[in-house]
Amino acid sequence: MRGFKFVGITIIVLVLIFGVYVIGKRNTFIKMEEDIKASYAQVENQLKRRADLIPNLVNTVKGYAKHEKEIFENIANARAKLLSAKSPAEVFGASNELNSALGRLLAIAENYPTLKADATFIRLMDELAGTENRIAVERKRYNDAVMNFNKSIKVFPSNIIAGFFGFNPYPYFEVPEKEKETPKVQF
Repeated sequence: MRGFKFVGITIIVLVLIFGVYVIGKRNTFIKMEEDIKASYAQVENQLKRRADLIPNLVNTVKGYAKHEKEIFENIANARAKLLSAKSPAEVFGASNELNSALGRLLAIAENYPTLKADATFIRLMDELAGTENRIAVERKRYNDAVMNFNKSIKVFPSNIIAGFFGFNPYPYFEVPEKEKETPKVQF
């Protein structure tokens, strides 16, 4: 009788230890998922900041380059897509489209020496450069949080617990192939 009691208590203790482990892992996954969401919110915050700067930059350039209507329309459309994007994939796609449009805008600015010397343009370019750096930092933080979470839910035995509670991998922010090309600088 005493042996059964000991075995029963041992089983109960093991089940409790296992239950505490599972609950602890689930809580860890939840915390990591919240870190990803917070990092993503910071990426969105910086993208919004950039989107807010763009109309000022565009209006400054417009004064010098009135005939470049198509580029201004592309920037406006890309900015609108960014502001209305709902999912990370939509945000990243719109951000990449906006990057491409901004690159064309800056190429136009190269053709107008007076514009490049304008104080407003210089200030806006400095703000935009700072914002681009902030975006890069926040994207890295997002990707780091995603990497830690994705690794955690893929390793054994955590993958079993993650699968049971429905935790799925998050997508990384990735730069499109065409933006990885080295830009050509001409003097």
